[in-house]
Amino acid sequence: MKIIATLQFQSHLSIGLLTMFLLKTWRSTAFGIFGYLNFTKAGYVEHSKNFKPEDMEARMNGKNCIVTGANSGIGYATAEGLASRGATVFMLCRNKERGEAALSKIQSATGNTNVHLEVCDLSSISDIKSFASRFSSNDVPIHILVNNAGVLENKRVTTSEGFELSFAVNVLGTYAITELMLPLLEKAAPDARVITVSSGGMYTSPLTKDLQFSDSNFNGVEQYARNKRVQVALTEKWAEIYKNKGIGFYSMHPGWADTPGVAMSLPTFSKSLSGKLRTSEEGADTVLWLAVQPKEKLVPGAFYFDRAEATKHLLFAATGGSHSIIDSIVDHLRSMSNLSSQS
Repeated sequence: MKIIATLQFQSHLSIGLLTMFLLKTWRSTAFGIFGYLNFTKAGYVEHSKNFKPEDMEARMNGKNCIVTGANSGIGYATAEGLASRGATVFMLCRNKERGEAALSKIQSATGNTNVHLEVCDLSSISDIKSFASRFSSNDVPIHILVNNAGVLENKRVTTSEGFELSFAVNVLGTYAITELMLPLLEKAAPDARVITVSSGGMYTSPLTKDLQFSDSNFNGVEQYARNKRVQVALTEKWAEIYKNKGIGFYSMHPGWADTPGVAMSLPTFSKSLSGKLRTSEEGADTVLWLAVQPKEKLVPGAFYFDRAEATKHLLFAATGGSHSIIDSIVDHLRSMSNLSSQS
């Protein structure tokens, strides 16, 4: 009987492993095909045929915006786009020198002197709290918070606070800065909004409680996909629990853009699609679109791509049900960051 039970267990284990393998293979294959058809520059050109130029004509004078990771790539293009529309922009950057160089370029390109640099390391909860305390003392209402800062580390790196680096920036940092900016966002209600730059990579991953990739050998690309899935689920949750605060929460996918971050983290991918990737400005287009649209046109908690609401799950990818664990994840993030609930 023990032999039979052992064989049955091994059989069930083998079937389970095979199912997981087939699911992962399908997700990656479907994502690759879907991405190549939609996420490249060619996809942007095709989708842009449906864009309405008047959607982007709104001015943003008098509006205060924070953009994290604003010194390069999509963050830089976003900050420049907001500044060109007259907004007051606070660029949140980890590196002071690169931040100052980006600040100077944006001020020169837009003629907008209301662009400011704030130095903050989004991988450090302590640094985020210090920034939030310092910035909040000015009592400036925030109309737009763009959570753009992100990192893809191919090897496990641990922060000084003991967190896996990708998770620390992409998830914990995004959570902490958003929660700490809520009082200032409320001051700009009912037009305040939080826009989180996710990634189509999240299509390859369900939500998981293994936030720091502790249960198996570290895979940087998979961890990045997991992080980006959390961002989408977090956006849904924020939209639900803060629905009466006058703040809109949206996530978006910029497509496959040719940015310094992509070139550094995914060199093979970047080289293989050379000439086919979007520009940083094309990647930032939907961020800016979300920033200037009347809120009644937008769906709270939705995921956007190329100025339209997009699906959060690929067909047969079995990722949809995973969002049910977001409450548990939020509890973990609150505990890790030592923040109290703002609801």
